Amino acid sequence: MATLGFAVNFWAWALISPLGPLFRATGSLGTLTESDVALLVAVPVVVGSLGRIIVGGLTDRYGGRVMFPIVSGVTIIPTLFIAFFALDSYALLILGGFLLGIAGTAFAVGVPFVNAWFPPEKRGLAVGIFGAGMGGTAISALTTVKLTGHLGAKAPFLITAVVLAGYSLAAWLILRDAPDRVVPTTSLASRISANARLPITWQACLLYAVAFGGYVAFSVYLPAYLKTAHHLTPDSAANRMAGFVLIAVLLRPVGGWLADKVGSIPVLATGFGVVVVCAAISAGTPPLHGIGTLAFLAMAAALGSGSGATFALIAKVTEPSRVGGVTGLVGAAGGLGGFVPPLIMGYVYGRTDSYAIGLWMLSVTAALALLLTVTIVRRTAAQGQEAR
Repeated sequence: MATLGFAVNFWAWALISPLGPLFRATGSLGTLTESDVALLVAVPVVVGSLGRIIVGGLTDRYGGRVMFPIVSGVTIIPTLFIAFFALDSYALLILGGFLLGIAGTAFAVGVPFVNAWFPPEKRGLAVGIFGAGMGGTAISALTTVKLTGHLGAKAPFLITAVVLAGYSLAAWLILRDAPDRVVPTTSLASRISANARLPITWQACLLYAVAFGGYVAFSVYLPAYLKTAHHLTPDSAANRMAGFVLIAVLLRPVGGWLADKVGSIPVLATGFGVVVVCAAISAGTPPLHGIGTLAFLAMAAALGSGSGATFALIAKVTEPSRVGGVTGLVGAAGGLGGFVPPLIMGYVYGRTDSYAIGLWMLSVTAALALLLTVTIVRRTAAQGQEAR
């Protein structure tokens, strides 16, 4: 149920992304630049990221049974707002997208909820399976443009709103928090402050900003990139983006499982190493029918497994009563890590007519994350295991 809720909310969170190139091509919002499209598809990430800090702390206190229905139910409001009021206005669509980011906070509900049900040696796989719910973005990629073309612009938003309502009711009736869940007694502000000072928190924030942030950046910006750099149609670009998302989704629980078996550090180091190489290859804009597609799919696998391994690491070295709070902070970093790259890519392309600089920046960033993983994070993981 938690994985389903994550998928449904991420479906809503990603509704605008596949439509970005379509809005630019049709001119229904006026004349849009590449930077305008980048801002439009990136805005939902802001609330979905920063909101996780608060929602993670609230989940520690009130539990997933309460927070899943609330987050899903509140998300219906901006979904309907966009459907009925914002589809012909760039400014209102920005506002609606900002509020739609509420759906992205569902991640900070599910991780502590699932974590509490499993022993430490199984949490990597369990949280990884939950994390596969990020495949909700693939649902959006595969259906949004098609539904818009066949049933009208409101259709994807109305259908998603109905699904959100159904899930909210089902979650309230079915979900139960773990019976031995530890409920914190201190204030939300004091818990956020205490969690922020943990070494694992800021280290995992940096790792997740690259791993999950890279996934989010590609999932929201890949349609625009493929249309501009490789001249694909909006529908074809959305389908390829769905393939990228599917690979990342499938590898997330694999990353968590491998972290349970061999440790998070080897999984993370391997993943970042793959991104270093493949981002550098992609900077040369190789043809999609060959190495270009392989490079992107390899990056999807690396980013997905790295995301799963990051939370396997958190689950193993963090007190259960703090997992929600730490998850909120780390999840926020991951979301914000996905907000910045599309803006940079749009800005760079607008001035150079090339995405090469942005992809080289990703390669360098992944190299720095690899260095952090095999040095400081390795020591923190070892100390955390000894303490527990």
